[in-house]
Amino acid sequence: MRVNANLFWLLAGFFALSAAGYTIWSLIDHATTDMIEPITPMGVEWVGTVGISLGAIMSLFLAFYITITKRAQGGDIAEDIPTAEIDDGDPEIGHFSPWSWWPMFLALGLALMFLGLAVGVWIAFIGGPIVLIGIIGWQYEYYRNFFAR
Repeated sequence: MRVNANLFWLLAGFFALSAAGYTIWSLIDHATTDMIEPITPMGVEWVGTVGISLGAIMSLFLAFYITITKRAQGGDIAEDIPTAEIDDGDPEIGHFSPWSWWPMFLALGLALMFLGLAVGVWIAFIGGPIVLIGIIGWQYEYYRNFFAR
């Protein structure tokens, strides 16, 4: 996590410098083209400036989160120790259902909903109940029949 945090801090600095450089370059470019074409307005090209600045802000958020998480865990994880073995970083992550059909059912419903947003809204009305049934089925698949707990 230490390396990830440092990379995101570095990336945030890069994006901040890039946003400043892009803004200055945009102002210089508008100043030189206004002499040739006086119709174009002078000023900052906002789309690129805002986009690169948002990249810096997102990198700052991630760097801050990873730094705080590293401090809270109380020590190095296996990925930060150079002499660690692969098995050291292999804990139990959670319970997964490799035989479950509900994720495919849910994906079908979501595909129909997004297709409905792109093509025709009436298709989204077909996909909506399928999504709802898929979520409920996936949530409650261990409450009935053979796999009940």
